[in-house]
Amino acid sequence: MRSLKMKIKIYYHHTDSGGVVYYANYLKFLEEARTEFLQDNGVSTQELARDGILFVVARQEIDYKLPAFYGDILQIDTRISCSSAIKMEFEYEIKNQNNKLISSAKTIMVCVGRDFKPKAIPAEMQKKISFLTKERGN
Repeated sequence: MRSLKMKIKIYYHHTDSGGVVYYANYLKFLEEARTEFLQDNGVSTQELARDGILFVVARQEIDYKLPAFYGDILQIDTRISCSSAIKMEFEYEIKNQNNKLISSAKTIMVCVGRDFKPKAIPAEMQKKISFLTKERGN
């Protein structure tokens, strides 16, 4: 299974007044992990955007298991679980430095044009995504 493990250090600005990571900041972490995963696999969303190929979040699920705190080092394991002609489904596991599961999440991304109407994922990117999901057994 092809995945990317990315580390994030928790700073004070990630937390609430109790020193716990503010729940909405996980969306930022997932965005960063997803971007790094795609770049690591030869897909530049920035270049695609210049060509009018955009990806929007159609669905986001997050299960919070344990809190993360100021000073923690989190590891986000990102992978594509499945894809179709117009969408990709990402899955994530976020663990702390003690390898405890902090959160698990799923994001469904849909490919759209500049008009924000669904559009087929470009063939070259489809090949890369197909390889990544086949490696996982899908």
